[in-house]
Amino acid sequence: MESRDLTFGSAVEVRGKLVKSPHKMQSVELKAESIRVVGPCDALSFPLKAKERHPLEYVRQFPHLRCRSNALGALLRIRSEATAAIHSFFQDHGYVHIHTPIITSNDCEGAGELFQIETSNETQKSAEKNHFFNVPAFLTVSGQLHLEVMAGAFTHVFTFGPTFRAENSQSRRHLAEFYMVEAELSFTESLQDIMQVMEDLFKTATSTVFSRCPRDVELFHKYVAPAQKNKFVTISYNEAVEILKQASQTFAFKPEWGCDLQTEHEKYLVQHCGEVPVFVINYPYDLKPFYMRDNEDGPQRTVAAVDLLVPGIGELCGGSLREERLPFLQSRLQRLGLADTYQWYLDLRKFGSVPHGGFGMGFERYLQYILGVDNIKDVIPFPRFPHSCLL
Repeated sequence: MESRDLTFGSAVEVRGKLVKSPHKMQSVELKAESIRVVGPCDALSFPLKAKERHPLEYVRQFPHLRCRSNALGALLRIRSEATAAIHSFFQDHGYVHIHTPIITSNDCEGAGELFQIETSNETQKSAEKNHFFNVPAFLTVSGQLHLEVMAGAFTHVFTFGPTFRAENSQSRRHLAEFYMVEAELSFTESLQDIMQVMEDLFKTATSTVFSRCPRDVELFHKYVAPAQKNKFVTISYNEAVEILKQASQTFAFKPEWGCDLQTEHEKYLVQHCGEVPVFVINYPYDLKPFYMRDNEDGPQRTVAAVDLLVPGIGELCGGSLREERLPFLQSRLQRLGLADTYQWYLDLRKFGSVPHGGFGMGFERYLQYILGVDNIKDVIPFPRFPHSCLL
C-alpha cells in the first residue's frame, strides 16, 4: 500500500496485535501488521480536516458527514446512553412504556402551531376537503392526552418519541422536530410527587451518562455539575413575579401577574436562585391549558402546574396535576367551546377516574444543559427548523 493512499477520512481495515500501551490515556494499542484502505477519501475536498477543531456551526452545514467529527461522534454516543438511561429509570420504577401516535387529531397544547397532514392528492384537490382520515390530522405536539388514556389502565406510564411544532423560530432553543420524554402518574394528589419524579429522573439519567461515557463528556467542558448534587429550588409563580419586579435589571417584557414568563425572566430567576434548577409552581388559571387542575385559591386563581427552569436554557420540563373532577372539566371545556371535541376526555373522568398528573421533558434541551452545548441544532442527528430540512 502506498502511504499516499492512506488519507484522512479514509475507511481502513487494520490487522495486528493488541499490546499494552505505554500511554496514560489508553490501556492497550494495536500494533499494526497490515493496513488496507477499504474506502479511499479525497482529503482535499473532504470538508473535515485533520488536526482541526471545527466549530459546531461549521459542521452543521454537512449533516451527512458531521457525525464523523469528534464532537458530534461523542455527542451522539452520549445521546444514545442518555436514551437508555431514561428508559432504565422508568422501567426500574415500574412504568409501562407506551408508543403514543405521531399522527393525531388532537391539539394538546392548544397553541395552533401544528403541522397538518395531507396526502399529495389532497394537496392538489384541497378545495374538496376530503381528508384521508375523515378528520383533520396533525403531527403530534405531545403524547400527554394519549398517556392519560393509558394511565387509567397501567397506573404509571411513559413515552419517549418525536414531537413537532410549526413555530417559526430560529432561536438556539427551538426545533420543528424534537424528542420528548413524557410520563403520567395515577393516584397522586400532590404536585410535589410530580416534581420529585422530574428531579429523580434528571439526576439518575445524568449520573448514568457521566459514569458510562466519561471520555465523551470530557469533550464538553461546560457541563453543569451542581445540578446532580443540589436540591432543586422551588418558588411559586407569585414569588417569581415579585422577584422579577424587584430586579435592578430592565426586561424587554415587563413582568406582570397573569403574563407568561419569557426566556429573559427564566434566566434571571435561575441566576437569582444561585444558578441551580428552579421549580416554578402554581401558574395563573387563564395562562395554562384546560386539563390542568384548578387550585380554587381565590381571586388570583391558579392551577397546579410546574415548570422546571435550568441555567443557560430556561424551561426544561413542564407538568401539572390533571383536572380529574368531571364538573370542573366540563365547565371549562364548555366555556372554551371544546366539549364536543373532547367528549372522550370527559369519558375518562366519568368511568373510574383517579387523581393523576404528569410532565414532559425536552430531550434535546436536557442534552444542551448537561453538556453546555449552546445551540439545540447540535444535539440532534438531523435538525429540522424553519427553512431547513436537509436530507
